[in-house]
This record gives sequence, structure tokens and C-alpha cells, in this order.
Amino acid sequence: MARISIPTTARLPSSLRVAPSNPAVSKILNHLSRGSLLSIVLDWLDENNQALAAPYLRAAEDEDDGLDDLNPPAQSLEELQELYADLQARKGSKREVLDRIVEGDWRHGLSLYQLAMADLQYLYDHPLSQKWSAYRIMPLKPAARDGGGDEHTPPLVDNESLMVPRFHPSTFLNALQAQVLPDVKAHYNFDRHRSLPLLLLRIFILDSPYNTSLGIAAPKPAPTTFDTSRTVYIAFPDASPHVFISKPQTVGASAAAGESKSLRTLIVEGIPKALSRPRRRFTLKSTSLATRNLEEMVERRGAQRTNSAAGGWGVYADETKKESPLDTVLPTPPLSEEEEGGGERKRKKRARALSPAARREERAVKRARLVAKARFGESARVDDGKGVERVDVVIEDAFPEDEPTGKSGRRERLRDGEREGEGEEEEDDDSQWQRRSKGGRRSRADIDLEREREIEADRQREAEGGQWRPNVRLTFRGSHVFAGLRQLVEHGIIDGERMPGWLTGEEGVTVGAVRNGRIRGYKGSGV
Repeated sequence: MARISIPTTARLPSSLRVAPSNPAVSKILNHLSRGSLLSIVLDWLDENNQALAAPYLRAAEDEDDGLDDLNPPAQSLEELQELYADLQARKGSKREVLDRIVEGDWRHGLSLYQLAMADLQYLYDHPLSQKWSAYRIMPLKPAARDGGGDEHTPPLVDNESLMVPRFHPSTFLNALQAQVLPDVKAHYNFDRHRSLPLLLLRIFILDSPYNTSLGIAAPKPAPTTFDTSRTVYIAFPDASPHVFISKPQTVGASAAAGESKSLRTLIVEGIPKALSRPRRRFTLKSTSLATRNLEEMVERRGAQRTNSAAGGWGVYADETKKESPLDTVLPTPPLSEEEEGGGERKRKKRARALSPAARREERAVKRARLVAKARFGESARVDDGKGVERVDVVIEDAFPEDEPTGKSGRRERLRDGEREGEGEEEEDDDSQWQRRSKGGRRSRADIDLEREREIEADRQREAEGGQWRPNVRLTFRGSHVFAGLRQLVEHGIIDGERMPGWLTGEEGVTVGAVRNGRIRGYKGSGV
């Protein structure tokens, strides 16, 4: 009797093997370089991984097995380790290593665990290969119900709580699997990041209900090609109420954007439910920070002090520095050039006469660098490895007027006159209005009528929602957006003294709306 494949809600086991001819295998292995491929193969041959990554070995009694092949199988694990160590020591092509893996030592298939290790190796080799979005884990509190309340009132979120939910990998996977639909098969693999305080979860999702062990091990006429499979990474930073989710990546042919979006929504909705427990519910809230640099994500949303001390405030994030503007004792200044032995060189340099224009330019350059250092601090360096490649901002501020009108305008002009300190008596309102006429004195009636018209215009403008607000959208792109802005300030192209704080990266968002000079996170997510 032929066996049948029945859909189940269980996750795919790591020992499940995929045929070497499958397009998913060739695509994942071809991404790696020759050195990374040999390194990952040696990890497969480790004794601790033999239960999930055992190679094909020739039996001792069958000496003629595979001898005619281009890549004959080895007799022992130690022989294979020596073979790949020799390949690693000498130069060669990647095709040689791939043929040895696919047609020789793992001719019976690669397990899902091996594919996960290879995919994670590519992530370590190319840290900018994934686009990450940061979400904040927040406790979910039900809205207060009273006699006249609406039962469909959305839940209230406690924005002040920094509570981090208890996290256990196996318990989280069981709860997350319960949120996945039965017709979706997935393989999960946890890995500790090599250099960052992160716990990475790789989710390999198959959209077919029949991709079980029998479906994947189908005969050659009808193999499973993984055309609709997706790979998603979830990063859990240590001691931080945040979670990072990558954009779904296709393994086979590219699918519609709506499918990837729905898959991402399913994961975003399933993570807080998997973290929740009775009487302790959580939700995910976007922080408007999206970038390909995972190190920058940890810097902005990790457990470090840099979360709230970015830009010029970064000097207070370093606990080793005890300097503070509130100290009563001034810090010791550095030694001058005369004390360091450079006095003669400095005197010769000063002997050179500079033109007034050159001296002004030199002072302007020095001041621009000092302003850039004060606004950006130690951040936004080209070589710091924490670059943000894109920043999208919408300006919702009112268009500035050349000359304010109405009562507020008159008060501003009077304050400007007081700040000038010319020592002259201030003119009354009537004389100021009369001075605007070029044809002699104006009648009192004309002055009163013009006042009323401007007051009425001010009232109408306030009733309509204020001044005119143009639709201005700014998009900054580059390998390191804020480092580029710092260079513009250092060269005097941007006025660093008048530059808003969100241009220095202090707010820690890449998508936001500016209103009244302050940036807010996209869709009200906050700063």
C-alpha cells in the first residue's frame, strides 16, 4: 500500500534531507565563497553535528563502492576532515568544492540544519544582506470598560513600561508554531551571533501543505522546488525590550509583494502572542527604525546607553568618561605645542603672512569642525561601521512668512526693536502704520480698516488650521547618511548651529514626520 502525506501543524525536523538537485540547495551553497564553504563543511564534519549532518561513507567491506566516481566516498570521518583541510590549505576553484559536496560526500541529500548553517554563514559574511526593522515589545493592557464605553475600543498600550518578557527558545517556538496556519510548513533554527549580543532565529517557510518528509523526498519526476519558500530572520537583543525582524527573502522564483507583506504581518502578529502568557500580554510597536546594518540596530535599540544618548549627547554614554559640564573643576587642557617641542615650527608657520581673506577662511573652517563635533559628538564617522543607508522624512511645518502680520507681527517687530538697543523711543502703533504710507499721512479710518482686515485674516487662518503647510518629502540615501551630513557641516555647506537635531541622528529613527521642528515616528510610533 502506498504511503500518503498528511498535513500536520508540527514544524519540519532539522534532520529532514533535501535532494542535492533541488534549486534551493544550489542557490544557498553558491552564495558562499570558497573559504566560507570549506569552513562550513568542516563544521558539518564535527562530531557534535553528525546526528544532523552525517556524510556518505563507504563501508569497509565494500571496497569497490563509488571508486569509478569523480568524487569517490571516503571510508572514515577523519579521512574526510583531512581532505577538506587540504582543500582549505591550497588554492582552487569553488566549483571543485561544490561538486565534492553535492556529488560525493552528501550525494544522499543535505539536511535542513546544514542549509540553515550555510545561510547563517552568508549572513555573517555579508552583514548588509538583510533589511531589518526594529519593533518594541510592550505590555498590552485592556481598555477600561464603563457603562457607556464601546466594546470595540482599541486596547491601551503602556508606553512607560520597560518590562522585558521571559524568553525561553523551546517554549517560544512551541507557542509561535501554534500561531502558524496548518497549511504552512516551517523549519526553525536558533544561533548565537558571533560578534553581537543577539540571538538569531531563522525561519524557513514552505507554503505547501504537502511539504513533509514524504513530499520533499518525492521521486525525481515531481520534486519539491521550494518556489514559494521564504526565509525570515528574527533577532532578539540581550536585555532589551526590542526585537528585529528581517524582510522575507525568497529562495526560489520571486513572488508577489503582497505575499511577502502578509507573511511579515503574520510573523509580527505571532511573536507577541508567543511571548505572552496568562495575565501578561504583549504587543509589538514599530520604532520607525529600518536599516541593513544590524550593528546600528543594536546600537540604537539594544541594551547600551546609546539608545537615548545619540549625536552630541553620546559623550555621556561612555561610562569611563567622568567629564560633565556641571563639574566645578575644569578639565586639564592638553599640552601646547611649545611644551611638546614644536614651538620653533609654530613660530615659523606664524611668520608667514596670510591675507585677511585666507585667515577668515581658516577661522571659518576651524569653527565648522568644532560645530560638527559639538552636534555629532563621536558618532556619524565614516569608518564606524554603523551607517544608515536611507532616511525618509516628511516636513509638516508651516511655510515661514517673510514679514509677520497682525497683532503677533506687531509684537514681534516691537521685540526686535527692543533687542536692537538703539536708545530711541518706540513709536506707537499709529505712527508705525502711518509710516508705511508713501503718499503722506493716512486717515484714521483707513488705519482702523486695515487693522480689522488683518485681524480677520488671522482669525480665518487659525480657523482653517493655521498657515499653509507645503507637502515636502526628503529622502537621504548613501552608505552612511549621517556621516555624509557631518561632512557637509564640516565643510560649511550646512549651518551646524541652526541644523535640527533629527539631522544628526539623535532621535534614532529613519522614517518620521517633522512638525514644529520636532520629528515624530511614522504613524505615531513616537521617538
